[in-house]
Amino acid sequence: MNAAAVPAIDGAYLFEPTPYADERGFFCRTFDADVFRSVGLDPDAFIQDSVSRSVRGVLRGLHLRSGNGEAKLVRCSYGKIFDVVVDLRTDSPTYRNVATFELSGETQRALYIPAGCAHGFQALTGPADVSYRIDRPHDPAEDVTIAFDDPELAIPWPLPVASMSQRDREAPSLAEVLKQKES
Repeated sequence: MNAAAVPAIDGAYLFEPTPYADERGFFCRTFDADVFRSVGLDPDAFIQDSVSRSVRGVLRGLHLRSGNGEAKLVRCSYGKIFDVVVDLRTDSPTYRNVATFELSGETQRALYIPAGCAHGFQALTGPADVSYRIDRPHDPAEDVTIAFDDPELAIPWPLPVASMSQRDREAPSLAEVLKQKES
């Protein structure tokens, strides 16, 4: 497994496993504590694992946590997604940068997203299963959502939106979220 820094998002890493494939299918390691440590991340920091299943065209996000934020390790275990990270850490050298990735069950690549970054994705296949590993308990009172179609972010979502939650549909713009954060 290799770890590569994501230049557009300070502190983000893309973990690329080496699948072994044969006539039965494939096998690969999707998490390696030593590889995590090699880039300065604490593998023991994760305390919850979750999974979502989405049909083609579903859009989830853009989500982040208020307060201390939440670091995530995200992987598409089945299907394919268009994944998006927005750096909203005001002290970051990559503040307001947007980075996009294709994650798939075929590659099993995992993306480490530092606390303070917004995250969202769109399912490119149906179904698409996404696994999340997070570093603190989920508290719905700290959920923050940003409009997926905010013109300031100009995210090039690849498909028309087939479905999304009401919360995501009604999300405020980035400017509104940042203004609330300053208050």
